[in-house]
Order: sequence, then structure tokens, then C-alpha cells
Amino acid sequence: MKRFAALVLVLLLLPAAVLAERMYVLPDSNHRHLTWDEVAEWDYESLGYAFNEIFARHGYDFEPGGEYEYYFRTKPWYRPNGTYNNQRDCYPQLTRVEWDNYELIKEVRASKRYNDYGRSIWDAFTTGFDTLQGFEYIELRSGQKLAVYSAPSTSSWRGANGKSMVNTNGAVYAAGWESGWLLMMYETNNGSVRVGYINSKDIRGGVPMDQYLQFAYSSATVNQRCTLTDDPARTGSAITTLQPGTRVTWLTRFYNNSAWDYVEVNVGGKTARGFIRVGSLDINRSADPLENLDY
Repeated sequence: MKRFAALVLVLLLLPAAVLAERMYVLPDSNHRHLTWDEVAEWDYESLGYAFNEIFARHGYDFEPGGEYEYYFRTKPWYRPNGTYNNQRDCYPQLTRVEWDNYELIKEVRASKRYNDYGRSIWDAFTTGFDTLQGFEYIELRSGQKLAVYSAPSTSSWRGANGKSMVNTNGAVYAAGWESGWLLMMYETNNGSVRVGYINSKDIRGGVPMDQYLQFAYSSATVNQRCTLTDDPARTGSAITTLQPGTRVTWLTRFYNNSAWDYVEVNVGGKTARGFIRVGSLDINRSADPLENLDY
């Protein structure tokens, strides 16, 4: 089954050393002899990724279209050899420590085959992001490239100079549906994060999610100069800059390591939705904003 590490969204970049460590299941399996107990902390499925990770470090070419190829191609450190001759191009590069760890992981994994237990990389392993509240990992049929819009309409503002797309071979997280559009987030090719909408009519194979979004649609006024972004996780890249006095429609509030107001505004004659840091708006309502999310 196609899966990816829990590539969940974080508000601020983690320190480089922490981020690098979280790009691996077992970060030091290439230079330290592992112990049975630490390997046994992981479940059967995760250990399959752990021992393949040893080979992936050296450019192992995985079966095209397979779950391991999909997974490791999401890792910036993975550089496949491109020859599919792993016996010649990959295996000789492994050290004695790596071979020993490979054998240990295989042995531990075999012991879990019929009595699985332990941590799962899908729940516990991250690559340095923390989810916005309400978003969850979803599995989409691979091989699709879907147009992404900032609001649920093909006439709305669209990132990447009007060409933003999500490749379903990567990890996708979603919050729910609005009028046949799915609010989702994903990592772009340049390492930033984008939150936007994809049209259900474009999706092949269905979407395993039945949550529906409920927004406040309250009028609000910008009270200080601020940036509207579709990336509240990494770069905070600007869709536009909002000036004091700008009228917007306040939709709801999302949280990760901070709080973000999710708003709708006109940008260059097009509807755009994005995030601004809490504190930049005067909102014409008093109810708890979280009451407007049906999760």
C-alpha cells in the first residue's frame, strides 16, 4: 500500500540538525551498531523502511512505482543510481556496520511478523513539520498531477504563477470538503508548503475523507500591515501584502505552533484564500473560531 512518512506541517523550521535526523527512520544506522531493543521499538511495516533506508543511502534503485520508491523519492538526500544494477553500484558501498544493522533489522522484523507491535513511522516519524489542526494524511491514487487553487474555484488565485499542481506521488494532507473541493496541503518541489484546494472532478480513485468544512464567513478589517501566505509552515511566502483598513472575509482560525487566521480576500481581481498571523485583524464576531470547524 502506498504510504509516506507523516510529512506534517510545522509553523517554524526546526534546527537543521533536528530536521536532518527526522529525515531517517534510524538516523545513525550507517555508522553505529544498533541494538535489538532500539530496533524493536518499531513495528513490522516500519522496519521494512528502516532496512531499505540503509540501501537507499547508497542510491539503491527500488522497483519503479513501488511503495519504497515513492517513499524514498520524497527524501531530499535520496539519489538513485539510475542503473538498476544494485549488486554492482549499491551493495559494494555498504560498510560492515551497515550490513550488520541490516541483518539485525531483518531478524527483529521477522520476530514481529505474526505479533506486530511498536511505533509506526506514519504516526511517530516526521520530517520536521507539525500539522495544522484538522489536517490529516490521506492516500490518493499515485501518478496524478492535480491543479491547486487558493479557493474552491477555477477562477481563484493560483500559486506558482498560475501553475500550482500537487503530485500525488508525494504526501498529501487534507482538512475537508467545501462544495466539491478538498482543502489540502503538500510540500512543493522547492521545499516550501502550499495549502489550497483541488477539485473532486479531477481526482481519480476517490478520496478517503468525509469531513466537511464549516466556515464563519465573517467580515473583518486588517488593523496592521501583514502578509497573506499559503505557506504557514515553512517559508511564509507572500501571496500579497495587506494594508491597514483592507476588508477581508474571516473564515476560521488554524493552529500549529502558533495561531493563524484563515481569510478570503481579493488579489488582483481574483479571490484568494490564505493565512495571516493572529493579531492582524479586527473580526466582527465573538464566538470561539474553532466552533466553525467540523472535524
